[in-house]
Amino acid sequence: LYIDHLLYRYHFTVFLPRFMVLIGDSGVGKSNLLSRFTRNEFNLESKSTIGVEFATRSIQVDGKTVKAQIWDTAGQERYRAITSAYYRGAVGALLVYDIAKHLTYENVERWLKELRDHADSNIVIMLVGNKSDLRHLRAVPTDEARAFAEKNGLSFLETSALDSTNVETAFQTILTGIYRIVSQKQMSERQESDMSPSNNVVNIQVQPTENKPKMQCCQNI
Repeated sequence: LYIDHLLYRYHFTVFLPRFMVLIGDSGVGKSNLLSRFTRNEFNLESKSTIGVEFATRSIQVDGKTVKAQIWDTAGQERYRAITSAYYRGAVGALLVYDIAKHLTYENVERWLKELRDHADSNIVIMLVGNKSDLRHLRAVPTDEARAFAEKNGLSFLETSALDSTNVETAFQTILTGIYRIVSQKQMSERQESDMSPSNNVVNIQVQPTENKPKMQCCQNI
C-alpha cells in the first residue's frame, strides 16, 4: 500500500495508489502471467499459490514512470476468505481463465460477482483468456468470451504466459487505465477543494473611521 487516493511523485515516479489483483481458478496461469510481466520468466513447474503473493514493476504511462504493485491471489476455495479481503483495496483486476478448460471460463461469472461485491465500484477489470498457445485444445471460443466481456463492461485479451503473447499489452492496458482514472480523480478532488467555501472567502479590511474635530454651525458675534 503506497498512498490511498492520491498520486505521489518522487524523482518523476508515480506510485499507483493501492494495487491490482490477479484472480481466477487455480491452474489458469496467474502466477506465470505475473512472473512473465515482472521478471520475464516462465516456470513449467509452477505450483499453486498459497494465499497471496505480490510483485512490482514500473512502466511508462503518458510520459510518467508508473510503479505498480500487483497481487497474485490463490484460486483454491479454501483460500477464498483470505483473497477476497484484498479486493477491497484493489483498483484494477485481471480476471483470468484457461482457454483450454471451459469450466474455468464458466467460473468467471462467479469471480466477477465476488469482485464487484467487495471491490470499489470504479475498479478497472480486464477478462484474460490465458494459454492461447494451446490452440489445438481450445474449449472457449474467442467470440464467446469477447461478447461476455462487452456485456459486463470489461476489456478483453487472450494471452500466453508461455510464449509472452499479449502479456505486456494486457498489463500495460489495465495499468494505463488505472493511472488515468486516478489522475482524473485527483484533479477533480483538487478542483472541488479550490471551489470550497473556505477557499472562496475574500478578506475585506475596513479602515477605522478617523476622529475629526466637530465644526460649530454658528458663532456668537
